[in-house]
Amino acid sequence: MSVNCIRNLLEVSSRTHGDKTALIHGNRSLTFGELFKKVNQIAHYFSELGLPKGTRIGIYSNKSIEQVIAILALLSTEYIFVPITRSLKPEQVEYIVNDCNIRCIITDKSKRENIAAANFSGKVITYESVDKESVSFEEIYKYYNEHYEAKIKSFDNAVITYSFAASGLPKGIVITHRNLIDGARVVAQYLKLKESDIISGVLSFNLDYGLNQIFCALYKRATLAIHKLVLPSDFFAHLMKDRVTVLPVMPIHITQMFDEEPHRLPTAEQLSHVRIITSSGGKITAKMLENIEIYFPDAQFFSMHGLSEAFRSAYLDPRQIKIRPTSIGKAIPDVELFIINENGEACKPREVGELIHRGACIYKGYWNSPEDTAMRFKSIKILEKVINLEGQLTDEIVVASGDYVYKDEEDYIYFHSRRDDMIKTSGYRVSPAEIERVVYDNIEAIQSCAVFGIENEMIEEEIVLVYSAAAEIPRNELLFELKKHLPNYMIPARIVYKRSIPLHFGKINKAALKEEVEKSGE
Repeated sequence: MSVNCIRNLLEVSSRTHGDKTALIHGNRSLTFGELFKKVNQIAHYFSELGLPKGTRIGIYSNKSIEQVIAILALLSTEYIFVPITRSLKPEQVEYIVNDCNIRCIITDKSKRENIAAANFSGKVITYESVDKESVSFEEIYKYYNEHYEAKIKSFDNAVITYSFAASGLPKGIVITHRNLIDGARVVAQYLKLKESDIISGVLSFNLDYGLNQIFCALYKRATLAIHKLVLPSDFFAHLMKDRVTVLPVMPIHITQMFDEEPHRLPTAEQLSHVRIITSSGGKITAKMLENIEIYFPDAQFFSMHGLSEAFRSAYLDPRQIKIRPTSIGKAIPDVELFIINENGEACKPREVGELIHRGACIYKGYWNSPEDTAMRFKSIKILEKVINLEGQLTDEIVVASGDYVYKDEEDYIYFHSRRDDMIKTSGYRVSPAEIERVVYDNIEAIQSCAVFGIENEMIEEEIVLVYSAAAEIPRNELLFELKKHLPNYMIPARIVYKRSIPLHFGKINKAALKEEVEKSGE
């Protein structure tokens, strides 16, 4: 077995820190030794399913200690773990299942109906005992106690995460075991994580940012405290009860945690144990920074920038947050970032160009999508006007991010725009085409529609749906239908009716619509 894999971290942690607390969730906890035992039991059962190496197995459930056990068990086998975001509707689950041919889904009681509605015919494993036909973790813990030995290699595929692409359909990105260990190593280094840290597990374990919290905890033998952010009061209770020292969030979480009357919020003294706050997945506003400074005056705040094709590209040193709060910073350790113009030349300061990522954390490519892979994963030859390709060695792969950025005179990088029209809202990347497809497929009265984002300081962008029809459709009817097919974060905040939608060279003119909506304030 490779030493460059998460499984190896788990083995070492159980051997050297077996009695130390690894996971906390509410009043329940597991030591590294207990976690390793349960992961081995589940991994052993998985290995006896008789499925070929590389078989995709999905996890579609709410956040829990069992979910973490399932993740680590799959990463201890030669199967590929496919996280399925718990808020996805059955038709979206069905698409992911079919796209990567998922043969088995691990779930909890709350998601069994959705799995049935997604027409899934494979094996279903539940955390809790549900019926006599289904296998549960509870039963596996009773009967599987034999020795289990992992056989994985660092270059093996480990995870396929799905997010919405500009085409409107979810795209799976393939991540290797080495990618996961690199992400944990690099983040633990620049954050200066400690064995004594308690890391908040408030992020979803369905995307790489959230998964990285599990792996960083293992890397440093720190403790992960799982929590689902519902109410600000519950969230702050989690921080204080679990004595959280490292708080990874998305910008939307910063907004949500302070969405309460000031007299109901804790004092800075009560939160003084938090020493690090990290944020990725969206823009940080002045209001967010103000609240962080008031309530977490002693915490270092790290603003970070990642890519769909590479876990992490840049971070801003906390000492720079007041000096250049809108910067995404500089390259993380083991990574070089370049900004090139359309001629492949290095951009001068303040000149906008495409961000190119070279080095660690580059993922393998898009699953079943050679066109998307070719668009983003490029030969290092695209940098031939910028660096010296010694010995004419050009097999190295870099990521052409599609992010257009510029740097200042001190080489700090600033985000400018995206190549595609993806919407970033509440920490999610949302495809306008996916929402438009749902509208056309399910609301026959709508003749044409356009979806785009409008800037909103609280959530980065809010989703706008403009449609044309013979007559205006009641807003509640539209929302009722959309909510049957889309997760809440994809529901438009604004819905605008127009008798006709402007065209430009035969296509809907989204730029004109966006300008009109912004001016009217509709």
